[in-house]
Amino acid sequence: TMTIHSEEQIVDVHVRSGVYSSDTIFDYTHGYIATRLFSRNACFIMKIKKEYIPELQEIGHLAFEREAMKDLYSPNNVWALFQAGSSWLGHLKDWVLYGKHIEHLCTGLPLYE
Repeated sequence: TMTIHSEEQIVDVHVRSGVYSSDTIFDYTHGYIATRLFSRNACFIMKIKKEYIPELQEIGHLAFEREAMKDLYSPNNVWALFQAGSSWLGHLKDWVLYGKHIEHLCTGLPLYE
């Protein structure tokens, strides 16, 4: 499911698929995306790059089209590849940078950027 909070510039995406379940937050105000993978008990954070990630309004249009057509081909599908890196638990300075929505999603989990 996807919920768009236009006034807060936040998109919540919840995937419920057994071992592949995850929650993702697109925080356009702070410019970061965080994905919590439940099977790995970890949070992955990346900077929003405008050339790869659709604008907030465009995500809403793509979601509406996908729901309406049920089978939409779009070159704007979002895929991310995370490389292994260092892990750290969030510190206060991280949460100021990433924002309260990502803090709420990832507090207490190892963060991979």
